[in-house]
Amino acid sequence: MSKNRKSTKIRKAVIPVAGFGTRFLPMTIAQPKEMLPIVDKPIIQYVVEQVVAAGITEIIFVTGRNKRAIEDHFDYSGELENLLRENNKLEQLKEVHRISQLAKFVFVRQNKMLGNGHAVLMAKEVVGDEPFLLCWGDDFFESKVPVARQLIDVFRKRKSSVIGVLPVKEERIHKYGMMKPRAPVKGKTFQITGIVEKPLPANAPSHFGMFGGAVLTPDIFKYLEQAKPSSNGEIVYTDGINLMARRKPVFAHHLNGRYWDTGDKAEYIKANIHFALQHKDLREPIRAYLKKPY
Repeated sequence: MSKNRKSTKIRKAVIPVAGFGTRFLPMTIAQPKEMLPIVDKPIIQYVVEQVVAAGITEIIFVTGRNKRAIEDHFDYSGELENLLRENNKLEQLKEVHRISQLAKFVFVRQNKMLGNGHAVLMAKEVVGDEPFLLCWGDDFFESKVPVARQLIDVFRKRKSSVIGVLPVKEERIHKYGMMKPRAPVKGKTFQITGIVEKPLPANAPSHFGMFGGAVLTPDIFKYLEQAKPSSNGEIVYTDGINLMARRKPVFAHHLNGRYWDTGDKAEYIKANIHFALQHKDLREPIRAYLKKPY
């Protein structure tokens, strides 16, 4: 990495959103899973607001079939704004306008579903030769310091790619990519030699799983291009990370915050209850229902 690149500000985020969301069928036949609401706001808006709060100014969505609703959500809507203005709904007008101004939005199409690594590769030309934030459209945290900011701060200190991690309970290890630490873990940030995808608990190299995205150097594109496709022709993101970790330092960072896996039905429902209890107009009726649901 050149001296100039080391000092480059993290200003771009890549968010792959091309997946089909099969765990939420039939709801996601025509609706993006990322647009499912948490109370009154789509999941993807929570993700975007958190990366913007960390200083990101350009967001690159990697989209696919039936994802137009995401583009429309963050686009300027003159007709809707005029309607709200005419009906004197000024608070709603202010919010709708704010959403379209959160960042510069770029949309790149992943025409073939060839894996999450392939989705990241689709952003190569837009990202260019600078480090960037990678996050996932249904993967977000509630935290005092945005997890994106936590990762960016570690990147600036280490000058190397850094992946967000959390400890995983043994019964859930088979669901996540698990870190292979280079040495016994001491502290919140540690170097890794790779990631093992969804191992059995007995074969897991640690209890730290991959969550909350990463800050990556642009070298990742080279390693993803070198990664051998899987048996079904997919390019796997963690294969690119593993190739990178063999050639240069890659770190993991234990994130602070509460994680919500909204790709899981039970976690999605829990997230809705949690945020509804924070909503000033919903808090009391929801609390009363939870105490006596019938």
